[in-house]
Amino acid sequence: MDLMNYFSLKISYNCPPKPKFIYYNHINEQNIPFCSSQKPKICAPIQSLMGTNSSYDTKSAPSLFTNIIDRPLHPSVDPKHVFTGNFAPVDELGPTECPVVDGKLPDSLTGMYIRNGPNPQHMPRGPLHFFEGDGMLHSMQLSKGRAIYSSRYVKTYKYKLERDAGGQIFPNVFSGFYGLADMVQCVASTARVLMGHVNLKKGFGVANTSLAFFSSKLLALGESDLPYIINCTREGDIETLGRWDFDEELFASMTAHPKTDMTTKETFAFKFSPFFSPHLTFFRFNANGVKQKDVPILSINRPTFIHDFAITKRFAIFSETQLAVSAANVMLGKGMPMVFDPEKVPRIGIILKYATSDAEMKWFNVPGFNAMHVFNAWENGEDEVVLIATNATSIENLFLKVDMVHFSLEKVRINLRTGNVSRNILSARNLELGSINSSYIGKKNRYVFVGVGKEIPKMQGVVKIDLEKEIEVSRRFYGPGCFGGEPLFVPRNGDHVDAADEDDGFVVTYIHDENYGESKFLVMDAKSPNLDIVAAVKLPWRVPYGFHGLFVLGKNQENHSNQKSL
Repeated sequence: MDLMNYFSLKISYNCPPKPKFIYYNHINEQNIPFCSSQKPKICAPIQSLMGTNSSYDTKSAPSLFTNIIDRPLHPSVDPKHVFTGNFAPVDELGPTECPVVDGKLPDSLTGMYIRNGPNPQHMPRGPLHFFEGDGMLHSMQLSKGRAIYSSRYVKTYKYKLERDAGGQIFPNVFSGFYGLADMVQCVASTARVLMGHVNLKKGFGVANTSLAFFSSKLLALGESDLPYIINCTREGDIETLGRWDFDEELFASMTAHPKTDMTTKETFAFKFSPFFSPHLTFFRFNANGVKQKDVPILSINRPTFIHDFAITKRFAIFSETQLAVSAANVMLGKGMPMVFDPEKVPRIGIILKYATSDAEMKWFNVPGFNAMHVFNAWENGEDEVVLIATNATSIENLFLKVDMVHFSLEKVRINLRTGNVSRNILSARNLELGSINSSYIGKKNRYVFVGVGKEIPKMQGVVKIDLEKEIEVSRRFYGPGCFGGEPLFVPRNGDHVDAADEDDGFVVTYIHDENYGESKFLVMDAKSPNLDIVAAVKLPWRVPYGFHGLFVLGKNQENHSNQKSL
């Protein structure tokens, strides 16, 4: 047997055939028909998917040999445990008109709401964490009271290679390696790269985390790769135009949470390198979308998990956590690369937005503060910076037992002159995934809309927090067995101009009723005390739980709808 056939055999061992599906078909109490005759699909039971000879066969007693070759998986990376219920993947669906079943869609709400999230096209035999599923965009186009839904994969390089191969090609490094079978797949993937069958310069990310709009480009983002350019058609469909290759380095990447300064129209971002120095690199795009010179942050000497950051008028702000990256953990088959370091003290770093090096970067120790999502930051005079972010307590459970992590919304004050840091917890609730009026990014704002967590990203409701009074001022819970996602604020007038109040607008999200298998698009009044429902749109099938969304204004849809594929 030649070398290539050997590796092909090993790859096919770890790539099951395209999974079969069973129908997920429920009728709601009002017996409202689905918008489309197509039925949503979820993955079949794991026994059907994997076959009786798989190490997943629960009827077979585990042996020493099995534990070495294909160790039992932790539930957090076991596909048969992770991708069930409304976490299970669905197929693509073209533009489908949907009925408004409650209230009326506001005339001013014109554009497209798009939410990103993991939706694996192939279920591997080995580990797959929820964070590593292929990105799928669920869109809702709104115009003149009509609603058109569509769901499309982000057609990344990884997605297209594995679609054509009919199974997994890239190892799920973030999910970790747990046995010899995972190591063999890694070796096989390396062989494909060395033989020229896979070009890592084209990226290997899944673009499943968020979306951004800047430089006249709508982008699907995932922090392990460069962004992918997305096009919204006039018919309400979504197309992937290609990868935005502004960085030609190997393993090029960009954060899933870039920040645009609404005054200068510049966009600030960073890239995180888990294995090579510099581990953090800060950069920006000018108002014309041209990337400027990298600023390596050399004062970070060990890779730590940094998912989000903030900007103010003068500064960029980064939060180091107690999660570190261990390549040895993966290569020795001990699991995920993320490990908890109890000895590490979390810290916040502040650097000038237009710095050319990190020579003047200041770091502040903040024990117990492990920031996840940063909603905003601003300056109080010359000496104080205020940061609004969620803090993950028991962060050691973040990737393994997220239901055991409490996310507290905090206001952190940092005195640049004295070095003093103070923290106020703004709510006792478990809060994550939220938004502000984006015209206030980097400036003092008053309100943040945040999801109330059940099991992130599965949210029981949404609350509105007054950052000035530091209290909860309004709330809405979706009801027993009903869960939503990130609440996204959309200004009433669309482009933020001449808004009477910061909170003059709507809060939108997808919700799913697990009792009846029914999903809806919800529009709430952001100013009302109970976040009153303005309109509810019934979707043609269920929308799985996911991550971050964006509302693209109708005029921005028109501005980029004629882009060409890259």
